[in-house]
Amino acid sequence: MTKRWDLSHQLLLFAMWAVMMIGMMLPSVAPALFLYASVIRKSPEGQSVTPRVYTFAAGYLTVWVLFSVFATVLQVALHHWLLLSTMMEPRVQWFGAVLLMLGGLYQLTPFKRSCLESCRSPVLFITQHWKAGLLGSCKMGLAYGWFCLGCCWALMLLLFVGGVMNLWCIGALTVFVLIEKLAPFGVQGGRLSGALIFLLGLWILVRGRLPGS
Repeated sequence: MTKRWDLSHQLLLFAMWAVMMIGMMLPSVAPALFLYASVIRKSPEGQSVTPRVYTFAAGYLTVWVLFSVFATVLQVALHHWLLLSTMMEPRVQWFGAVLLMLGGLYQLTPFKRSCLESCRSPVLFITQHWKAGLLGSCKMGLAYGWFCLGCCWALMLLLFVGGVMNLWCIGALTVFVLIEKLAPFGVQGGRLSGALIFLLGLWILVRGRLPGS
């Protein structure tokens, strides 16, 4: 990776984050898109299924593209502060430990649970947030995306712990998000994972060593 973060490198970094976020989050939104399409087919707007679904998806992904802007700025700042290496991994153990502890604590907050419940109940979300027309579909996608962001943003920042380019870390987080949103035990699993992630961060902070370092 480069040691100079000029505009061209920052744009490439943003593109990397945007592609990564879209690839990680599309699988978890697929059930909501299929359900939304089914509801539209049975409504008076049944002829506009395809554009409505694509517009919903565009609104949803817009939220994650905006998050990618934030992640890009944060990564450049962390590199400038010498907390991340040029390979996008933590330079110091305490930084990774603090991220893990914060991520674990966030998993246990009422706001996290509220966002997760909305993500896990697309039927309820569509019922409560239904809007007509393409603009309405976009607004619904944005709203669903914000709930999803509220659910997952802290988990996404754990990429700074495992390595932003670490495919194992990316795959593990993708699977975890899917389980948390779709599995019957997802809510309980989210709480348990929060405690385990916090304890892992605490252990690293005490021992002063990241796994694999």
